[in-house]
Amino acid sequence: MTSAARPAGPVPGGQHAPAGPAAAAGRPPAALDADRAGATETKPAFKTTEFFVFLAGVIAIVITALTVDGDASTGGDPFNAEQALRYITFLAIGYMISRGLAKAGARQRSGSHR
Repeated sequence: MTSAARPAGPVPGGQHAPAGPAAAAGRPPAALDADRAGATETKPAFKTTEFFVFLAGVIAIVITALTVDGDASTGGDPFNAEQALRYITFLAIGYMISRGLAKAGARQRSGSHR
């Protein structure tokens, strides 16, 4: 048989030999994966620009809801608390999606690191 008959990727259920200092210490492959994941993790959420933009948006919505009054002839508030909470919820959903994408993109797969 030639080498072309072998599978191109890792064999399911197969073991791969760990490399690097952890292998010399006799650490299991799971410990290697934990070290690798910790080294490429994103920074804490409160240190990101997304967090500060989220806070600024929430503050802007709250200030707008408190200061905008309705016209006396219509009798209603054009930007009431219900609408403010709706927009804050939209901002929170967007922030959570943004953080989820940031964390999903930060993890390197075992075969893709350099």
